[in-house]
Amino acid sequence: MRFAGRVWRLLVGIKDGLVLVFMLVFFGTLFAVLTARPSPAEVRGGALLIELDGFVVEERQHVDPVEAFITGQAPIGEYQARDLIRAIDAAATDSRIRAVVLDLDRFMGGGQVHLEALGSALDRVRAAKKPVVAFATAYANDGLLLAAHASEVWMDPLGGALVAGPGGTQLYYKALLDRLKVDAKVYRVGTYKSAVEPFIATSMSPEARENYQALYGALWSEWQADVAKARPKANIALAANDPVGWLRAGGGDLAQASLRAGLVDKLGSRADFEARMVELVGADAWSDEPGAYALTELDPWLEHLGRPSGGAAIGVVTVAGDIVDGEAGPGTAGGQRIADLLDEALARDIKALVVRVDSPGGLVLASEEIRRAILRHRARKIPVAVSMANLAASGGYWIATAGDRIFAEPETITGSIGIFAVVPTFQRAAADIGVNADGVRTTPLSGQPDFLGGFTPELDQVIQAQIENGYSDFLARVAQARRMTPAAVDRIAQGRVWDGGAARQVGLVDQYGGLEDALAWAAGRAGLEEGGYHAVYLGAEDNTYETLLRRWLIDDGQAGDGAARRDVTGLMSARQAVLGQRLVRDLDRLLGGSGMQAYCLECPATPRAATAQRSGDAPGWLGTLAALVLKLG
Repeated sequence: MRFAGRVWRLLVGIKDGLVLVFMLVFFGTLFAVLTARPSPAEVRGGALLIELDGFVVEERQHVDPVEAFITGQAPIGEYQARDLIRAIDAAATDSRIRAVVLDLDRFMGGGQVHLEALGSALDRVRAAKKPVVAFATAYANDGLLLAAHASEVWMDPLGGALVAGPGGTQLYYKALLDRLKVDAKVYRVGTYKSAVEPFIATSMSPEARENYQALYGALWSEWQADVAKARPKANIALAANDPVGWLRAGGGDLAQASLRAGLVDKLGSRADFEARMVELVGADAWSDEPGAYALTELDPWLEHLGRPSGGAAIGVVTVAGDIVDGEAGPGTAGGQRIADLLDEALARDIKALVVRVDSPGGLVLASEEIRRAILRHRARKIPVAVSMANLAASGGYWIATAGDRIFAEPETITGSIGIFAVVPTFQRAAADIGVNADGVRTTPLSGQPDFLGGFTPELDQVIQAQIENGYSDFLARVAQARRMTPAAVDRIAQGRVWDGGAARQVGLVDQYGGLEDALAWAAGRAGLEEGGYHAVYLGAEDNTYETLLRRWLIDDGQAGDGAARRDVTGLMSARQAVLGQRLVRDLDRLLGGSGMQAYCLECPATPRAATAQRSGDAPGWLGTLAALVLKLG
């Protein structure tokens, strides 16, 4: 009996322990859920603090807790440009906010269209007689573009600024593939469709070089014009064109050189900067830390503003990132996911639709799936405007043809009207290790595609014909949308990439303007008066789980190494990560088995915290090519 009693007490203790653990988990989870969203009560006036610890993007990705657990790092922060603009504009008119602070110490970059729109919003704050103050240890192109719109630009004395301008090198793999005895089978249409050049050449073609020079020249001119307008006294030309002479003029000190060139206004530590902010907005009554100034953080401020409401609803669907099949996204444009969002919107009282595109393109079939879903809105007589952000190229432009009117900024990159496919074969590599292929065929396509024995000439011709037919389809869609002949479209297509200004001149764009201009036009076509509508972003609602993860992993300062403070050397070293992403992207382009692609590989990459992944049900490169060949049959 004594033994049985001891066992009973042990079981009771285990039960009590489990109950206690369950209650702790339950109440801990309940507390986390209740506190997941920032509280509007945290709005305390003073300065609106915008800490850009990561990227400015069109649409932020969902947080993947499994990836964070495996890598041991939190994802780098992403900040939607529309949220930032809305927060800044509200700060300009709210009497509680006395200044706006840009903390760019961990800023990773953003697209030129987004940054110039943010700069315009900061100008509106200054027009309201409120100071805008920026701080960073080091500034590169993107940070300088934002900071130029501040009334005071601070920099750590150990930092510096670099004016590099757009452009750089591409990687070419033909010599490596030849050494490995791998053949890249390329099927394409377009003189300027240089997306496949890395696999078939060792250097840039003259046509690609011409296109790059025109594109980057236009973007660089726009960047210089924006910075010069915001900071007329800044000596951009010296810093950009003679960096060695510029540095020598500053005594070899980048910080002093930046100050002398007018790129920054003051050199000082963060403590010096915070002391200045105390002068401008007062001390923080809620903090005992020395130098703490009165501030309101971004998330509580946005929560306080709430969602736009009042008047009729105009739907906004975002096509951001690579266009792929399936449910991928947000941050990647999964064709099925976006088409479903559009179809669900048909059941709502949506008076007009704006398609916001920030994509270099992707799969033809996924692009067409989204385009068809947009056309279902037009069939209901719903006005459709297309608003191009940083990129609306190739598959992104394919989608844009579904709109009634296309808006773009001068810095937008668009066009790239062309089709290609690239597939590796390994017959030379197999033969080199003693593997030979032989057999019997009943037709020219028997056993094809044969990646070890090689493709037959007939299969090559069939695939090329399909690519050419896809290009003809692309031309036909553009011709119908732009009221041009296919021959006229072909003259400005051929895979050529255009900046927004040139695209408007050749007829690919209707009007200069941003998202607000597209909304206003769509509202007018729907018969809505100014102020009588609000935007509803389809599929953009964060759930409590998402918000909780974001606050735990990112907002609590647990960002990964990519968002660490950097001096100038650190900024340059960060390009190693970009190089790694480019290698992965190019390898995926070769081995990904994506079938027909309308993708602008030559376009500058939109900043993104993580490489977009394909949907989980993708069949792989062998399966996809096989499906393409079956489709051709």
